[in-house]
Amino acid sequence: MSAAVSTDDLVAWVRAFRDTVQQHKDELTRLDSEIGDADHGSNMARGLDAVVAKLGETPASAAELFKTVGMTLVSSVGGASGPLYGTLFLRMGPALSSDEVDAASLGAALRAGVDGVVARGKAELGDKTMIDALSPAVDAWDAAAGDGATPAEAARAAAEAAARGRDATEPLVARKGRASYLGERSAGHLDPGATSATLLLEALRDTLAGAA
Repeated sequence: MSAAVSTDDLVAWVRAFRDTVQQHKDELTRLDSEIGDADHGSNMARGLDAVVAKLGETPASAAELFKTVGMTLVSSVGGASGPLYGTLFLRMGPALSSDEVDAASLGAALRAGVDGVVARGKAELGDKTMIDALSPAVDAWDAAAGDGATPAEAARAAAEAAARGRDATEPLVARKGRASYLGERSAGHLDPGATSATLLLEALRDTLAGAA
């Protein structure tokens, strides 16, 4: 399996994320209707359509790609999701200044992105947000990369950790965002942000598995 990730691979990841969000749009909206504003699926689908429409030719670099993705999401996705997902990609770009993207550097970029989301949203693990999927995912990525995993193997470990984090949000009482207004009634529902964040990691897993 390849130890390098090309810009074409990263473009394919963004496209795959758009496709999987489109496939799960109704599910995301249903989850958000239970504890939020019932617009997470439609907002994310609209924003990612706008992203893909701007991709055209392959960007010159991964940093340029993620800047385009991030800025487009910030400007085209409503609610909190736009700024948070936009920040994730905007922070990833500068962390990939080299054209040589391997498991360690892609993991560092993902962590920079997640750190940006934490700073922007002020959420912690256990608050019932997308961080509950993203934080364990980057920890799993780093552990796998540290053990010599390829990007595809690290992505698989990260996706599995994200899914476990997503599932762990169900019994939690939300402490951030619209869902926090419900108090105890927010328990018993999966967090829609953690669910879409898991789709992000699963799209990366599937893309790199196909490129390996």
